Amino acid sequence: MTDNYLLLGAKKRMIENLRQKGITDENVLQAFDKVERHLFVESFLWDKAYEETALKLMNGQTISHPYTVAFQSQLLQIKKSDKVLEIGTGSGFQAAILSAMGARVYSIERQLVLYQSTSKLLEKIDHRIFTYYGDGFAGLPKFAPYDKIIVTCGAPNVPDALLQQLKVGGVMVIPVGEESQTMKRLTKVNDTQFDEETFGDFLFVPMLKERVTK
Repeated sequence: MTDNYLLLGAKKRMIENLRQKGITDENVLQAFDKVERHLFVESFLWDKAYEETALKLMNGQTISHPYTVAFQSQLLQIKKSDKVLEIGTGSGFQAAILSAMGARVYSIERQLVLYQSTSKLLEKIDHRIFTYYGDGFAGLPKFAPYDKIIVTCGAPNVPDALLQQLKVGGVMVIPVGEESQTMKRLTKVNDTQFDEETFGDFLFVPMLKERVTK
């Protein structure tokens, strides 16, 4: 009971911090209130789960800062029943936030061990998220087109395969760059034209090709 009380207080402070840092989309903030971030990290990290920090996962991956997750979610401008493709399932926290906002999420993870553990977790807590083991650069053409696409790792460029899987009028949010990344939002005007906006610099783990089996 004490642990639950402390975690609840920590979550409230996290949400207030997101407001102070400029997250104004109430749908995003309500999703952060619904989703228990501590469930997406090892129990020995629960005391840090709601802090404004990235936390380590297996295989050298991380769960992003709460602000980064909230910022990307806000840029996506999620509407109820949007079909969203997520590149980089990771811990599953970002997918859970999008689902709590009303989206139907298709998520790809290239690392088999991480995919297996996260899929099991998401199956228990959310039935609107569909996880797949695969190469994020290729996307999931089987379920295209998507209303929204989010990339949660640093891409060296914007993959053409993902642009093709975005519906006309759809939005992609993607951090692009090598050592650090610039957050971009691309809106598909037609099959060959995209409006591009930039939203500052961030630091993500790199987006890599091909699947990892160990």
